Amino acid sequence: MIAIHILLLVFSNIVLPALCINVFVYGTLKKGQSNYHELTNTTHGQAEFITCARTKDPYPMVIATKDKFPFLLNVPGSGQQVYGEIYNVDQNMLDFLDEFEECPDLYQRTSIQLKILKGNGDSEEAFVYSTSTFDPDWLNKPTFSVYDATGDPGNNCVSRE
Repeated sequence: MIAIHILLLVFSNIVLPALCINVFVYGTLKKGQSNYHELTNTTHGQAEFITCARTKDPYPMVIATKDKFPFLLNVPGSGQQVYGEIYNVDQNMLDFLDEFEECPDLYQRTSIQLKILKGNGDSEEAFVYSTSTFDPDWLNKPTFSVYDATGDPGNNCVSRE
């Protein structure tokens, strides 16, 4: 079950519930990447960085188009464990992300099991935008564990040991 946290927002003695939903981002929406500004744009809704994580199971993350955007193929057990960031988002941001990710045509929003990188390596569940509607040839492409369009190793959450 997706972790949904109930927060109480207090405005002038009125208590309103707000849903915060975990979303795992692994590509252009991560800090330092080309679309990160979409997560920080409050006109889309609210998003709060929680922590860095990786997929519990391997998945193929491929660069398959001339635009060099990453695609996480919904083929668990194949590819590599993928590193990214978990955000708590509200329903408005989730609705925006569905539209931004062209869900359900290009990407589909599904739940995924994650391992937290800090602390005890606890497990967490979150939504992720992956695709089941891909060209079968994409399965023959090289897979990656980290997406960083800038080439700056400081822009990802993988510890450099």
